[in-house]
Amino acid sequence: MKKLMYIWLPVMIIISLAACSNNNAAEEEPQFLDVELSINPEKAKANEPVVFEAKVTYGEEKVTDADEVKFEIWRANAEEHEMILVEHAENGIYRLEKSFKEDGTYYIYSHVTARRMHNMPKKEFVIGKPSAPEKESGSQEENMNDDDHGSH
Repeated sequence: MKKLMYIWLPVMIIISLAACSNNNAAEEEPQFLDVELSINPEKAKANEPVVFEAKVTYGEEKVTDADEVKFEIWRANAEEHEMILVEHAENGIYRLEKSFKEDGTYYIYSHVTARRMHNMPKKEFVIGKPSAPEKESGSQEENMNDDDHGSH
């Protein structure tokens, strides 16, 4: 009887451990926070509404409860950047409608924090007559002001 116990006990422990580790591996498979930024229209007239949308997904899931979604908008080569907090509209889409008084080339970052991740796609758009675009450099981080983006 004791011999049987010495054989079966280790076998049962190994089976139990294997079953537990398989379940945890399946539950913890990391996904990617994806942000699809769109601008409609990408070329608008002054004082005409422009719609900005950030479609946020985590794997296949539409994110309706992001920790924070902000749109950072500025005119090319301007010191001032406007940060606008955006609420969830529908189906993982965070939407802002805004018009601009001044012609020029503009940029937008959508800062999205959800599921312990941060994603910040950038796009360019034009209001009326384009202005001189910003000088591009090697990396997105080099273009950023330390006060606004030091923790990204």
